[in-house]
Amino acid sequence: MTTNAQEFARARGAMPGGVNSPVRAFGSVHETPRFFVAASGPYVTDVEGREYVDLVGSWGPAILGHAHPAVVKAVQDAAAHGLGFGASTPGETELAELIAARVARDGEAKPVERVRLVSTGTEATMTAIRLARGATGRDLVVKFAGHYHGHSDGLLAEAGSGVATLAMPGSAGVPAAIAAQTLVIPYNHLDAVREVFAARGDDIAAVIVEAAPANMGIVPPAHGFNAALARIAHEHGALLILDEVLTGFRVGPAGWYGIDPVPFSPDLITFGKVVGGGLPLAAIGGRAALMELLAPLGPVYQAGTLSGNPLAVAAGRATLDHLDAAAYARIDAAASTIAEAAASALDEAGVTHVVQRSGNLFSIQFAAEAPTDYDTVKAQETFRYPPFFRAMLAQGVSLPPSVFEAWFVSAAHDDAAVARIVEALPAAARAAAEAVPD
Repeated sequence: MTTNAQEFARARGAMPGGVNSPVRAFGSVHETPRFFVAASGPYVTDVEGREYVDLVGSWGPAILGHAHPAVVKAVQDAAAHGLGFGASTPGETELAELIAARVARDGEAKPVERVRLVSTGTEATMTAIRLARGATGRDLVVKFAGHYHGHSDGLLAEAGSGVATLAMPGSAGVPAAIAAQTLVIPYNHLDAVREVFAARGDDIAAVIVEAAPANMGIVPPAHGFNAALARIAHEHGALLILDEVLTGFRVGPAGWYGIDPVPFSPDLITFGKVVGGGLPLAAIGGRAALMELLAPLGPVYQAGTLSGNPLAVAAGRATLDHLDAAAYARIDAAASTIAEAAASALDEAGVTHVVQRSGNLFSIQFAAEAPTDYDTVKAQETFRYPPFFRAMLAQGVSLPPSVFEAWFVSAAHDDAAVARIVEALPAAARAAAEAVPD
């Protein structure tokens, strides 16, 4: 039998840093990464045969639980007919129709009339930006510090998530001329939005925003913030791109768009994670007149050999089909229990913290007051998270290996799984209380 340490050593000899996505290296939590070989329901199993209650959920897609029987069967049935054809399939249309039907508000407001399937969230946001530029004839894009929209060149400026975890200001290899086309402003500050449009409004193609930010920990939008963004952008002839790669179909049947307290009108919405049911699939949606600027009907080019892969669309359809009201109720209830237990344990240990939530997504921030933007997120006592993480891992609970990530609960987190998490929290809270800065 191999060990996690042995697997990591072998991986480092074959891949940069031993990983194919930076956060998997466990660098910010000072721990050996776990190499998983199996997963079922709310549990994952590593190469050493140890089982963990999972609160990563493949970073969101495993919303029904790992290896959900209906999703597995759908993929197996699709695979039996071929892994891909390089041509259109009925399943692509069925998933596109399902996405459009679900993204509704009050049964009437339906911002998605056409859907383009792609393979990754990065590809979805990159395409949305290109489409916005093609539609407006403008070059500049406004984004918010701490928001992560994938790793395309123009969107890495002051991104959250992995970039924050690695303490990097951006990324090498991004030409200055490309970076200059992105205007980065503080989140939840409408005055900053107004100022940037007053100064550069005629050159701005779009504002891109995480619907409810989850890549710098959870930082909910201020009441009416998204609606104000839409109004300001539209007043200046720009578009609003709503990034729901994380929140789409996770926080509710219509994503954050469906539960934001103040109605608003995004022009384009990007989806990922849940929409592919765990396989590589993402999407862009919007009104027909805008979406049909994409090739082959319009001048904005986008293509992908594996876009709409039949296995991925089968997984996505099966996942969405089983995400009914009962499933969301189970997820919401489990998330509430875990979040409240985490807050209670940290209170008991005397650890300064807040637990921030956006629907069933939540995270711990080691700060006295709830962070509202990237600067206040970075000002928290991040040194408390690594020992907290390691204590949970030692007790068989797998948390996101970064303080700048959300916790993901699934419909498979039953009473037994939740109890294991709750039982592990007091020791982890004490470890956080004893932590000292590096």
